[in-house]
Amino acid sequence: TSGGAGQVGMERALNEVFGITNHDVDIPAAGRTDRAITADLFRHHGIDLHEANIASFLAAYDRHLPDALASCRGLVYPGIEPLLGELSNQSGVVLGLLTGNYRVGADHKLRHYQLNQHFGFGGFGDHHENRDDVARAAMQSLRDTVQRDVDLEHVWVIGDTPADVRCARAIGAKVVAVATGIFSAEDLEQSKPDHLFHDFSNFQQFLALLD
Repeated sequence: TSGGAGQVGMERALNEVFGITNHDVDIPAAGRTDRAITADLFRHHGIDLHEANIASFLAAYDRHLPDALASCRGLVYPGIEPLLGELSNQSGVVLGLLTGNYRVGADHKLRHYQLNQHFGFGGFGDHHENRDDVARAAMQSLRDTVQRDVDLEHVWVIGDTPADVRCARAIGAKVVAVATGIFSAEDLEQSKPDHLFHDFSNFQQFLALLD
């Protein structure tokens, strides 16, 4: 978790580009794409949702996010770093990032937490309001990366929201839900993931699923 840095970065971008100072607005973010969140913010503040405005907003967000990451109290959850390290070292495993974040936002966050070296491809929230479409883009990016078709029996999506489970189903992938976000294990269980973890502190349990 980035500790709310994305929200802070967006608020500062709205202020810089459009002079918006009132950020008392409750827009859901968990499991949604940045494009969808931006659309809601623009509608709320009466900003025209055209590409020039989005581009100006995104450029400002790119500038403000590093400082927001430095000031917010984010963290990497237990088990994530050794899990990524183990997977990165396994032959035949290709790691990608499927996220609702804008690509520039994802890049800043991964670099800030020193995780960027693990991911070779991805799907991002720049162009799609529906997370399922981001998953489809990530699948195409995977095929382009490995330069062959992919057996969906060996594609896993890991996420902490019901939207992550749904987008995995949209591409026919297996899905692991982990209750480290705002959704409880009980909430996530209702979305029927293939596997459910409270966290990855014992990441070997997840690795055993891949054997």
